[in-house]
Amino acid sequence: MPGSANGTDGAGYRPLLFSIAYGMTGSVGDAEDIVQDAFLGLTRARRAGTTINDLKAYLTTSVTRLGINYLGSARVRRETYVGDWLPEPVVVSAERPGPAEHAELTDSLSMAFLVLLETLSPVERAVFMLREVFGYGYPDVARMTGKSEANCRQIFARARKRVAPAGRPAGGAPPPARRAEGEELARKFFDAASGGDMEALLGMLAPDVVFHGDGGGKARAIGRAVAEARRVAQLLVGGLRRLRLVGLSLRPAQVNGRPGAVTYDAEGRVASVIGLDIADGVIHAIHSVSNPDKLAHVGPVSDIARLPEK
Repeated sequence: MPGSANGTDGAGYRPLLFSIAYGMTGSVGDAEDIVQDAFLGLTRARRAGTTINDLKAYLTTSVTRLGINYLGSARVRRETYVGDWLPEPVVVSAERPGPAEHAELTDSLSMAFLVLLETLSPVERAVFMLREVFGYGYPDVARMTGKSEANCRQIFARARKRVAPAGRPAGGAPPPARRAEGEELARKFFDAASGGDMEALLGMLAPDVVFHGDGGGKARAIGRAVAEARRVAQLLVGGLRRLRLVGLSLRPAQVNGRPGAVTYDAEGRVASVIGLDIADGVIHAIHSVSNPDKLAHVGPVSDIARLPEK
């Protein structure tokens, strides 16, 4: 019977379901809520006497459609968001190995990719992500989104043109060799930034590198994205110098499956999460999340960067 390898309760599908929900929402908490709602729906359906022959298909369809509905209201909230919006980071580090539900995600959805997905409508986002990231065929994508196969093909083609600019891949995990190279580059990058080595930094940054900061109006962050290698390098050197002065330390981590770091205050509380978008041996984008609302799932949150409430 389809899905029997994961039992009749569907618990074995949680990592996949979380990944789909997180890809739709960009929020760890909301993704977990959507997965829980899908299982509650499953329980209600069974109590009502519904026969479910393919548990995986039922749950993935439920999560996809709940994600589409979620985005309708989320889009309104994000139009009034203060500063750049970035997704909630999923962090794996020595301090935080990461729950099993997030295992599949770390090889699927980078911070940069999730930002690009924000340009799509809810249905476009679902179709593109299911096809591009998770490799579903058009019959499955059609079933999960409630659209026809022909329509899904058109939606995917349109979305792909918008989400994969300049011929660079939009998602997917780097191969192991490149991942190791990326981690080494990240280590050198953070060392150079902490030591104020401008020339070394410039050699690791793409000419058109962009720095994005998300404080959500609740923590200190740059008001708008900063572009161009020298400007970004100057921002990093100055920023890390200030971090050291207030007792913050920086520790390496995997952020959405890519190299990055977490900053901690003297009491071991999380102040920010930094993710790097690396391609062709250089850093193309830096994403820094300091909004305390987006860090609570990583660990106890520091108030060192928090802005006073108005």
